[in-house]
Amino acid sequence: MQIGSKFTIGVHIITALDYFKDVDRVNSEFLAGSIGVNPVIVRTVISQLREAGIVQTQRGSSGAELSRRLDEITLYDVYKAVGSVDAEEGLFHFHEQPNPDCPVGRNIHKVLDRHLAEVQKAMEDSLKATTLADISNDTKQAVDNESK
Repeated sequence: MQIGSKFTIGVHIITALDYFKDVDRVNSEFLAGSIGVNPVIVRTVISQLREAGIVQTQRGSSGAELSRRLDEITLYDVYKAVGSVDAEEGLFHFHEQPNPDCPVGRNIHKVLDRHLAEVQKAMEDSLKATTLADISNDTKQAVDNESK
């Protein structure tokens, strides 16, 4: 199980947009340099964040800015925005062909489903409890601690 890197890239983008909000041009090239990825990936994630109402961009203008306050954006919002998980399948992908002739094979899916749903709900609840304001504040504190 692994959540794709678009999730952490999305969090990085939002945190950088806040941190560098007074910089003239926080565009995809600037963000790509901070994240260490190709600007095309940044533009893809920004597009997903824009569709979710988290960031805004303007045609003809280079750069993005936040559409909502950081304390109104949770890690869960980013998680959903970047399509970290297929909504129908959930966090866990179940193997396709358990053997129906095996007592474990024919029962494992119904036994595991409830447990895995509980795990996914706990993770999502935790993501909902953390705002991007929390992440931004922690990042600013880490930057301040570096200079000491």
